[in-house]
Amino acid sequence: MSRPTANCPNCGAPIEFRFSSAVQTTCPYCQSILVRHDVNLEKVGTVADLPPEVSPIQLLTEGIYGSKAFQVVGRIIYEYDQGTWNEWHCMTHDGGSIWLSDAMAQYAITQLVRPTPILPSLKDFRIQYQPGSKIKLKGREYTVTTLTTAKYRGVEGELPFEYWDKEDALFADLRTPTPHFGTIDYSEDPALVFLGEWVEFDALKMKNLRQFEGW
Repeated sequence: MSRPTANCPNCGAPIEFRFSSAVQTTCPYCQSILVRHDVNLEKVGTVADLPPEVSPIQLLTEGIYGSKAFQVVGRIIYEYDQGTWNEWHCMTHDGGSIWLSDAMAQYAITQLVRPTPILPSLKDFRIQYQPGSKIKLKGREYTVTTLTTAKYRGVEGELPFEYWDKEDALFADLRTPTPHFGTIDYSEDPALVFLGEWVEFDALKMKNLRQFEGW
């Protein structure tokens, strides 16, 4: 099956979408941030200089999660008071979409929950939930462990939604006694909920990783 293609409205370079449902991508030639409207692309910004990368994961890294092969096609970078972390957007072999969180050599695979669970407003969430609070989502009880205020730091590759000019946002990490893990993302209204599990790096059997000197 052929992949959707278009031309960058800024520099004219050909843009090919690996993820057929991608809404946003970046031009690898001029670093324009492009939003997709059917077959047309609109430039909405330019990628800022990204922080030095210390993750072995990169665009086009491939791996296996459970019974599904995946390829990394996009990334959102967040910055907070302890540094940065990556949310890698991955396309599965059946055309699905999962996220690989990568922070301080800890990894989690999550998926956006649809329909979106009903959650309090950001103001009410801050009042009702603090570290140690319990919250039930999709029939499972989670403990709120961390409330992190982070800001958008950069983006690259293909994403399933527009994400290119965000303000500071609250992220709530949710854990269980098992590997099950979740994140509530208040960068949107209503908030987005991502549920999944912690994973071991080696278990993902990734290839086409970034090479560092000494490896």
